[in-house]
Amino acid sequence: MKYSQYFIPTIKDSPADAELTSHKLMVRAGMIRKLAAGIYNILPFGLKAIRKVENIVRDELNKAGAVEVFLPSIQPSSLWEETGRWLQYDLELLRVKDRHDREFCYGPTHEEVITDLVRNDIKSYKQLPVNLYQIQTKFRDEIRPRFGIMRAREFTMKDAYSFDATDAGANISFEKMVQAYDNIFQRCGLQFRGVDADSGAIGGDFSREYMVLAESGENEVAYCNSCDYAANVEKAKVLYKENIESTVPEEQLEEVHTPGYKSIEEVANFLKVTPADCVKCLIYETEEEMIALLIRGDRQVNEIKLKNFLGVETIALASDELIYKTLQLTTGYLGPVGMKISVYADNELQENRTFVTGANKDEFHLKNVDLSRDAQIKGYGDFRNIEANDPCPSCGKHGINFCRGIEVGHVFKLGTKYSEKMNATFLDQNGKSQHFIMGCYGIGIGRTVAAAIEQNNDDKGIIWPKEIAPFHVHLVSLFNKDSDLMEASEKLYNELIEAGVEVLWDDRNESVGKKFKDADLLGLPLQIVFGKPFQEEKQVEITERKTLTKEKFPLNKAVEIITKKLS
Repeated sequence: MKYSQYFIPTIKDSPADAELTSHKLMVRAGMIRKLAAGIYNILPFGLKAIRKVENIVRDELNKAGAVEVFLPSIQPSSLWEETGRWLQYDLELLRVKDRHDREFCYGPTHEEVITDLVRNDIKSYKQLPVNLYQIQTKFRDEIRPRFGIMRAREFTMKDAYSFDATDAGANISFEKMVQAYDNIFQRCGLQFRGVDADSGAIGGDFSREYMVLAESGENEVAYCNSCDYAANVEKAKVLYKENIESTVPEEQLEEVHTPGYKSIEEVANFLKVTPADCVKCLIYETEEEMIALLIRGDRQVNEIKLKNFLGVETIALASDELIYKTLQLTTGYLGPVGMKISVYADNELQENRTFVTGANKDEFHLKNVDLSRDAQIKGYGDFRNIEANDPCPSCGKHGINFCRGIEVGHVFKLGTKYSEKMNATFLDQNGKSQHFIMGCYGIGIGRTVAAAIEQNNDDKGIIWPKEIAPFHVHLVSLFNKDSDLMEASEKLYNELIEAGVEVLWDDRNESVGKKFKDADLLGLPLQIVFGKPFQEEKQVEITERKTLTKEKFPLNKAVEIITKKLS
């Protein structure tokens, strides 16, 4: 493609609202342009990279036995009401009405639509298994869209859905997709990890996220140095080893005046104990009730774990005003002794020891609180974040590390969550009606491109992995007025195209500095420069964008050398 005939509106400065490097570079490199909050025009240079990812995805999914479909983006509310998600999805679901006042939504995902399709057309176990996928536009009305197309409201997604007759068959389908995902992200040239994750709004029995490793990632990943365990921190289990027998001497509760001291740090300093000797008491509000949660003073609550343990749809810290109105208690002095609502405690608080807690009385705390003796605990569970000194949940050895990741894919074992709610059934070998056992598998296509840029860049611009680079070669002709140089450039341009190499030829009448800066910004794997070495020695200069190493070669060997470097 000749640059002069292409549309790559590069700019020098980053947009003011861009936070991530990938967002800045995608705007500067003329890949995207903002239309509205979280909604972007995808320009030709960006679209070529997206299509490269799509082609890799299609190739690997087809190999895994999945079959491509294309489903409507506008979905009737009736399907979502069958699963109960019409109200559960809340504000992220963009709801619209047609001229007949019928309600629809702009699909953020397609579990309902695909389940409806399959229940109407697949009736027998003989037609199973089946795995259907699509690459299509989705819309989620994010509260705070940001990071360019990394967290946009409208985005391109590959979503696949498997249907099986048995659990064993569903596990086989799931493992095929796990392998396909490993292949996809390897072929995209990314450093990534597959990690255990929470299933979130999609639901199901088990899910696995695919994280592109990058310091700018929104997700924190815990992984083990001794085995291959990795999990999103919100999912990572904390092992608890029960104490065999209490060795704590009997000590009576002691009420202590703590004037003005509310935080764990303040109370610990005042009473000359450590935060680990204190218990935080937090009040949470769910759609069903208010509950109190106890956790050691030096730990952080994992609200995802708490939400899953309670089996609720929503959970949030109760406001100070609500706590006082409902319980007549003041935040900062809350404790489990005499608490009038259900109390849950982190497993770690089963330790055979006493703690300092709030006294449920303004400006007072309690010492020597034995939770088994002095409080009514409704249930214990794993409610905290894993930490570096915790043992690995898989192998039990110590050595948990942490890194940041960008989620680019997610695979779920759905079981019969959707098929039961939508009465999607087939007849088994015995002629009995059974619900389909499902899996679903998503990849953010545009997000994968953005994550690749986030992982591969320098202060000059993008450094494309070869496999998803919009072009393989950036051919730069520095002196447009030199007819010999331009003729030789065009000849090499045509020869490379004939050899199957994708080339962007900068034939513009621009300054040398502008051409070099744009070449570095766009970041194609190889830069081929026609400049003074050609004028003086009939040589071209080849630069590998990743390493910035430069070499000179005779023009008559350029095609051979370039194709060899790209192979």
